[in-house]
Amino acid sequence: MENQKTAIKGGEFLIKDTLAQDIFIPEEWNEEQLMIAEMCRDFLKQNINNQLDRIDSQEEGLMPSLLEKAGELGLLGMSVPEAYGGVEKDFVTSMLTTEVLGAGHSFAVALSAHTGIGTLPILYYGNEEQKKKYVSKLATGEWKGCYCLTEPGSGSDANSGKTKAVLTEDGKHYILNGQKMWITNGGFADVFIVFAKIDDDKNLSAFIVEKSFEGISLNPEEHKMGIKGSSTRQVFFNDCKVPVENLLSTRENGFKIAVNILNLGRIKLGGAALGASKAVIDKSVNYANEREQFGRSISKYGAIKHKIAEQAIRTYVSEAATYRASQNIEDATKSYIEAGMDEAQAKLKGTEQFAIEAAIIKVHASEVLDFVTDEGVQIYGGMGYSAEAPMDRSYRDARINRIFEGTNEINRMLSVDMMLKRAMKGELDLMGPAQKVAGELMSIPDFSATEEGLFTKEHKYISGFKKAILMTAGGAVQKLMQQLGKEQEVIMYLADMLIELYASESVLLRVEKLVSIQGEETAKDKISIAKVYIYDAAERIHIAGRNALNSFAEGDEKRMMMMGLKRFTKTEDFNTVAARRSIADRLIDANKYCF
Repeated sequence: MENQKTAIKGGEFLIKDTLAQDIFIPEEWNEEQLMIAEMCRDFLKQNINNQLDRIDSQEEGLMPSLLEKAGELGLLGMSVPEAYGGVEKDFVTSMLTTEVLGAGHSFAVALSAHTGIGTLPILYYGNEEQKKKYVSKLATGEWKGCYCLTEPGSGSDANSGKTKAVLTEDGKHYILNGQKMWITNGGFADVFIVFAKIDDDKNLSAFIVEKSFEGISLNPEEHKMGIKGSSTRQVFFNDCKVPVENLLSTRENGFKIAVNILNLGRIKLGGAALGASKAVIDKSVNYANEREQFGRSISKYGAIKHKIAEQAIRTYVSEAATYRASQNIEDATKSYIEAGMDEAQAKLKGTEQFAIEAAIIKVHASEVLDFVTDEGVQIYGGMGYSAEAPMDRSYRDARINRIFEGTNEINRMLSVDMMLKRAMKGELDLMGPAQKVAGELMSIPDFSATEEGLFTKEHKYISGFKKAILMTAGGAVQKLMQQLGKEQEVIMYLADMLIELYASESVLLRVEKLVSIQGEETAKDKISIAKVYIYDAAERIHIAGRNALNSFAEGDEKRMMMMGLKRFTKTEDFNTVAARRSIADRLIDANKYCF
């Protein structure tokens, strides 16, 4: 079965149809994966959830000791080969651990920074000596890792960093000088991945710096709105001596390392946000079932049911998109390895191939978590605002995710920018399909009856969403040409359309595959989830498209495109109130997130 999949390239979801049987869905976890997830849940229960206040007060030595415990269970080395002390699981399994542990508040942040940006640059770009020396200690938790990229003057524009490295006269060391900020795990890290420019280079280089090297000093811990238990420091390098063999990869390859590791970080952040969302839904449903007003529990009221259902709908959709892309990355990696590519190189290439999807998932999942938590506070009412109840921490901790790993604005622009760049390079044929849609605007719509299947309408809607995006983006490119890059609002609207398309198609494919496995009756609430989301997404795509077209189109052309947009986002009436009620009832009966 595995080899019969139609291989799809990153970004192709806009112009190609994916078959339901070609995607991975979380309902397909195998026995071993379910056991790993259970182990992660137990770890949170026994080590994290019972001491959240102690973690948030940054009790000396507590977070490093928790990372060591996680290391003993193999949780820090999920994606690390056995040769370097890891447990070597595939990408989808490592995403599952990220998801479950994502409910661990500040601990989840420390863990993600350590296992992701703190370890992977060495694993993927290091030479054999570096991997043996550092990765084996990072995978077990004996050493803790952090990543030093951001500077006071360079955040989103990472390549503009001022930190300098100069080779000593004897050619044995680089002398490092500069300042880094917002360094997660900075307070206790043993290994720092530091980005700096050698002499007057245009691009960054990367270095592996040990805490024991002289010339490293730290500012006190930052006071933050949330994730208070996560160590965040400024790090200063004053004539820090770094042996030449600690240059990571080649000179000036640092920016490439940063970009590729961020692609991975983005999809992983999506996974972690997913785990946090599910935990908040559990608490919301528990509270709604316990809290009584006017003589009955508040979960019996329609307004609360709507909130609970919408929390679950968005989370289920985000999960569908996250694991669809994770499996795509895994498949791409495998095919690169089969073609003879080195494993580390193949993993990077696989992730890079789906960088557009990674950016989309980062935005969607972080915004779903914000929505879910905000509604969680509302369901708790007055208690939601109390620091004694759990929503306070969840609400504050959720907010960072829209800033981490590139702000959501940067990620929106990136998703569209990468799509267009791939089209320019001839890697994605957007031109052909866009012209076809332009031709369709002039033709009479097809009103002939089609055979009605369970998801016939939804497939038609998704096909329309693709046309709406191709038409709007095509119009923007033609009209604005080189100026499009400066029209950030237009790019943001296009990104919103793209995100809604990917999310809608992912949930449709997930539920379609599920029905083929479980049957329609068993999957009925999940069918409702897909139908409600897609119905609402049509409206969101329509509004974003109208706003974009209004900003650059005019005259007859604009009228024509507005009519096209209306046609491409048209849906038939659907009772979302009844659908949401049945979804909410399932959650309320189960007293937890049960999808």
